[in-house]
Amino acid sequence: MGKLRPGEAEQLAPGHTGRRHPLQGLLLLLWTLLNCGLGDNAQGSGEWTPWGSWSRCSSSCGQGLSMRSRRCIRFPGEELCWGHTHEYRLCQLPDCPLGAVPFRDLQCALYNGHPVLGTQKTYLWVPFYGAPNQCDLNCLAEGHDFYHSFGRVLDGTPCSQGSPGLCVAGRCLSAGCDGLLGSGAREDRCGRCGGANDSCLFVQRVFRDAGAFAGYWNVTLIPEGARHIRAAHRSRNHLALMRGDGRYVLNGNWAVSPPGTYEAAGTRVVYTRATGREETLSAAGPTSQDLLLQVLLQEPNPGIEFEFWLPQELYSPFQAQAQALGWPLWQPQPREVEPRPPEPPAAPTVILHQTPTPTSDPCPPCPDTRGRAHRLLHYCGSDFVFRARVRGRLRQAQETRYEVRVQLIYKNRSPLRALEYVWAPSRCPCPVLALHREYLLAARRLISPDGTQDRLLLPHAGYARPWSPAEDSRVRLAAQHCPV
Repeated sequence: MGKLRPGEAEQLAPGHTGRRHPLQGLLLLLWTLLNCGLGDNAQGSGEWTPWGSWSRCSSSCGQGLSMRSRRCIRFPGEELCWGHTHEYRLCQLPDCPLGAVPFRDLQCALYNGHPVLGTQKTYLWVPFYGAPNQCDLNCLAEGHDFYHSFGRVLDGTPCSQGSPGLCVAGRCLSAGCDGLLGSGAREDRCGRCGGANDSCLFVQRVFRDAGAFAGYWNVTLIPEGARHIRAAHRSRNHLALMRGDGRYVLNGNWAVSPPGTYEAAGTRVVYTRATGREETLSAAGPTSQDLLLQVLLQEPNPGIEFEFWLPQELYSPFQAQAQALGWPLWQPQPREVEPRPPEPPAAPTVILHQTPTPTSDPCPPCPDTRGRAHRLLHYCGSDFVFRARVRGRLRQAQETRYEVRVQLIYKNRSPLRALEYVWAPSRCPCPVLALHREYLLAARRLISPDGTQDRLLLPHAGYARPWSPAEDSRVRLAAQHCPV
């Protein structure tokens, strides 16, 4: 395409006489010796001049192309330069206004009213897209059943309607990731143009936790910067996706979302669900913030496959963040509604959450404190709402003292320290807090009449729930509904 032919190469200036300067003879001898030592192909190829400037865009609006060129300089006996004399790149201008005539239509209209086909008859011409070569100017005679080819279309003409490719010298070329038409350059899985997947790591695992009860279970953290994300399983369970602020993208709050495309973390998430119980979730990325992949269990988990690519420099922070969250300490979110009955044919039995009371424990069972109303009542009526990890427990005469490390404060009417004591007014507190677990707690401040004691009190049957991103988002919503 546009290469210099041998006759077009630059030649040495003529006009020499038979006499040579002594230095010229020495240089000629040296050149001959070098060629003899290097063999028949010692001449090599010529050299390119530097690239010229890019031309103006071929279009005044929308998508077009820009061109630059260079020349091959070679001496007698040298081969042509390797490569092309011209390069083309995409140029993107503001969209064309509504009603603008497409570029191919304008080229066909140039032949309106002009005799063709060796007759004096004239026609009105419109583009015809059914011809074999889409980069020929194939135009259909309006009101007739034939078309005529007027040669090649002008460079920069779209190959077809809606096609990303452009015609260049009669060929349909698509732009690579470098913006050059016909380069064939592609992004690797790491997002690098022309890369070899050596700047990122491939994370691929199978989540096999069976789950102790029906509800939301964490599968994996999808960190910021992840690309080519995919998760799939085959069961009656449902994949759920949550943003970093606790809001669900799909299948959250016990509502099943329809299949489709969802916007999240700066990328498009494609969610599919087939009739054969196969469910997939995919996104090209890169993600602009962390996402949390969960599963809404309705039956035992047969396994959830997930994978994504992550830049090497982001993998260590991802590991540290996962460990800070206790990963893979899958934190369940208990169900607050009755599970749906299984569909025929009979599916495996849904595993419901039941906390058996040990026979050796004289404490009676705790009342059911689940539900939105209970959460809202205690959030709005408490002095403190915070997230904490239980470090120790001490049962005294008629009360239980928990030592907790405060990790996140949602509401406080006075300062909280990093380490606090939380008191429950019974040897059998409800609910019971397990050691080394994280909870969301709603506590009241209790000051004795003489001012000698200042305690954080966890009321009987109060708000104390295992922390999870889902419960975190519900607490934040509850804060919006408290009376002023």
